[in-house]
Amino acid sequence: QVQLVESGGGLVQAGGSLRLSCAASGRTFSNYFMGWFRQAPGREREFVAAIGRLGLNKYYADSVKGRFAIARDNAKNTIYLQMNSLKPEDTAVYYCAAALTLIATRENDIDYWGKGTLVTVSS
Repeated sequence: QVQLVESGGGLVQAGGSLRLSCAASGRTFSNYFMGWFRQAPGREREFVAAIGRLGLNKYYADSVKGRFAIARDNAKNTIYLQMNSLKPEDTAVYYCAAALTLIATRENDIDYWGKGTLVTVSS
């Protein structure tokens, strides 16, 4: 079992930045592919970013490429999502996700989810 706890969400103006964190506890963190998903009001949850076990391979949704950066610190059992140049359309609940067997880009491949943290970007 893996427990994921997100933090760092909040209210920010368009053009601003936020850094989300996700702390993991439970089984060996470095065994898991990790990722971020988000769900905006009235929309389905969507993939945002994913990172490989060693932090070398990174994947991004087209909508956030060049603005968001995912990272992980296996010594701290934590992943991060640095979000820059935020836009109102980035407003969503952001979820941390862990996958044991595949890079975490699809919901069906996720083994564990956090409860989410709300990011609100005002115009």
